[in-house]
Amino acid sequence: MGDLISTHLDESKRELITGELMGEFGRLYEQQYAVALFNKMRYDVEGGGGPQPQLLHRKVPLKNKSVFSGALFQYLEENKKWRNRYLFIPDTYNITFYENKQAHDRGLHAKGSINCAGYRVLTSMEEYLELLNTSLPEVKAKVGSSPFLKCATQFPIILWHPYARHYYYCVVTEKEQQKWSAVFQDCVRHANNGLPEDCKVQTPAFTDTVRLYRQSHGHYGTWEMMCGTPPQILSNLVMETLLPEMRDLITPKLKGKLQEKQRNWMLISDALYTLVQSQAQAQYDAVVQSCEAGRPPVEATIRTDMDQIVTSKEHVTSKIRAVVLPKAEKLLKVSIQPYISSILDALMEPTSRGFFEVRDLFFRELVDMSKNLLNDGNKEKLGEHMDKISMLAFHPVKMQSCYEKMESLSLEGLQQRFDVSSPSVFVQRAQILMREQMDDAVYTFEQLLHQSLEGQEGEDLSKSIQRCQDRVIKKFDYDSSTVRKKFFREALLQIFIPYMLKQLSPSCSADLPRFQELIFEDFSRFILVENIFEEVVLHTVVKDIMMAVKEAAVQRRHNLYRDSIVLTNSDPNLHLLAEKPSIDWAEEYGGQQESEDGKNTQKKRRMKQVVSMIQVDGTASTLPNESCLEVPAVDKIPEEDPTDTSLLPKLEKQIPNGTKEDPKRNELKVDSRTIQEEDNTAETSPQDMETKAAIQEIDMAIQEVQHEAADPPSVPKVETETEEIKSDTNCREAETDAKHSEEPIKEEEVVTPSNQQENHITTSNEHSSMQALVQLEDCGLQSPADEAPGEQQPKPTQECIDSETRDDTEVAGCAHVDHQ
Repeated sequence: MGDLISTHLDESKRELITGELMGEFGRLYEQQYAVALFNKMRYDVEGGGGPQPQLLHRKVPLKNKSVFSGALFQYLEENKKWRNRYLFIPDTYNITFYENKQAHDRGLHAKGSINCAGYRVLTSMEEYLELLNTSLPEVKAKVGSSPFLKCATQFPIILWHPYARHYYYCVVTEKEQQKWSAVFQDCVRHANNGLPEDCKVQTPAFTDTVRLYRQSHGHYGTWEMMCGTPPQILSNLVMETLLPEMRDLITPKLKGKLQEKQRNWMLISDALYTLVQSQAQAQYDAVVQSCEAGRPPVEATIRTDMDQIVTSKEHVTSKIRAVVLPKAEKLLKVSIQPYISSILDALMEPTSRGFFEVRDLFFRELVDMSKNLLNDGNKEKLGEHMDKISMLAFHPVKMQSCYEKMESLSLEGLQQRFDVSSPSVFVQRAQILMREQMDDAVYTFEQLLHQSLEGQEGEDLSKSIQRCQDRVIKKFDYDSSTVRKKFFREALLQIFIPYMLKQLSPSCSADLPRFQELIFEDFSRFILVENIFEEVVLHTVVKDIMMAVKEAAVQRRHNLYRDSIVLTNSDPNLHLLAEKPSIDWAEEYGGQQESEDGKNTQKKRRMKQVVSMIQVDGTASTLPNESCLEVPAVDKIPEEDPTDTSLLPKLEKQIPNGTKEDPKRNELKVDSRTIQEEDNTAETSPQDMETKAAIQEIDMAIQEVQHEAADPPSVPKVETETEEIKSDTNCREAETDAKHSEEPIKEEEVVTPSNQQENHITTSNEHSSMQALVQLEDCGLQSPADEAPGEQQPKPTQECIDSETRDDTEVAGCAHVDHQ
């Protein structure tokens, strides 16, 4: 590998790798930097902007917190073996791996680090081999040929990149694979988020420069590799042209079998990509520093001649519009308008489902917290729950259900008609917006709850949570509607504008240079005819896009607010809370208990892990030598310890046939008073009330049977069977009567907190009622809803015999399982 690179890339050729691109890029960047600076200063003077958001925004979300850490198997290229590696993911989302956990805790140097920009997470060797075979298109793989990599287990996780090195991991179980895959996808999503929007000059100057550079080389449409930092994007731009040339040059000289050729080519591509990145970093920094150094005199010129520059630009724009507008409107009518509504529907369906899932997840977490605070509702418990919920938006496993809704986005036909390379650009952008909205909702809820709890006692916790929850959900509905409409408009523009520019440029580019003569020389650096041409095309299609989004909002198919509904800040004092620092719930409400522990200082020094804060019960399958350590599960947050072994001796009873009851049925707490309080306060569905009424009637029937069985008369066997049949019939009749007796109670007890939450509560109650039916069957009871009408034949009465020996405590335990 080293010989091939050194032979074909000597010092002179290495300097020319990025020299040609950076020369043209630097010239375009200087032009676009002046235009972006003028647009920024004009916006500051004239003002503008969309509706004001209702939710608060967290400035530093992951301060003093890490995302994830754990151990798993990693394939090492050096010795071609699998070894245990400890992975640590800080708030930068760069994956760093160590020899073991002790090396990380001692602060030793990491074995390596991965910046996930441009990577793709794969969970099957078939998908990886399919991408690998396309890297050397002229070398065909034989049918049944074995790959150069054999996974240690059947659950691999592969990080694939078109230019950089690939990374191979594996775990033991499918659940472990899902967790790690969600974590890696979150790292990729964060790295692909794009450039920071707070840079009002450098970011638009860079993006416009890259777009114009690609258009000058005939590349229009979306670009998947527009991800990462500016040097990484420039490196991707170089590799887009350089890699095919290097492949044609080096591939004929690769020796060995197919697997060895593929492996060597990947190493060559990674070395070349590293070299390009180092050169692009240095040259980009030099261009930016040059532009920043000359910024003060440019700003002075813009402030002095702002009105003249604006007037001159409007004059040139009117001239260009007269030439371009007829052609653009014709193209719009024929090739754009027929497809706007269908593409918008394809975008809205998965996006709206994803934001609905964000809303449901936020609602479910708060409802679970409220239920767990009903019995032992003190502020220390509240601090524990809020410490978990505060980082809910950055928990990749919890948020995976929201992200998966967007994965179903399908824009069939766009790749051929509108030059859309892949829908992944829109998928990742929507997923980032989901995470931001979830964090804004959680942060706003934190601030409102913290303000309302000052000076209140423990019995007001549930009411305060409910009030703050209702306020935040209303604000979330409005903000999510605004964010989605903006996303739809930007996505449609990103699809249509490159296509229109590609169609109009051949006929209009020849007329553009003559318009440059209409611009004064002093203003020529702020007014570029290429930018004005694109603005004219943009204004041509933006009207139709705005109209399509407005019509979709009026239909209310996806819970979008109409544009006429512009809310001002409904809470005038809410913006004051945003100035306060983030709340450390564990330190403020639960710090006293930790201070008594001798390890408290060590806990404070160690960064809190987002995923571990929402750790769930159950021990995961691990690889040898502490592999897959600290990997979280996918299930819900545990609120109580389900294994209370102190109750097992009390719950073992002897039944008539001499066998013992299964103690696992009664592992949960069986305090009947706790169950009664939860039943009176928690929201119940009609199915739940029917089930509870049936259990009460069955309790009465069991007590009557036990009272009669206390003094059993000596009767023939036939009479005993008749009594068992009657007992079974009484159980069925009692369950049937419970249905009719509870009908007037349904309308009184089922009360939803607001019309907006009615559907979510109903769905949650229906789900809990289905769990109740399954658990009643496990306890030996049969729900009246599952009984077939008219079934009167006597059956073996083992269920009633078992139920006769149970007391009220066991039946209450079944009901408690249902409630949990």
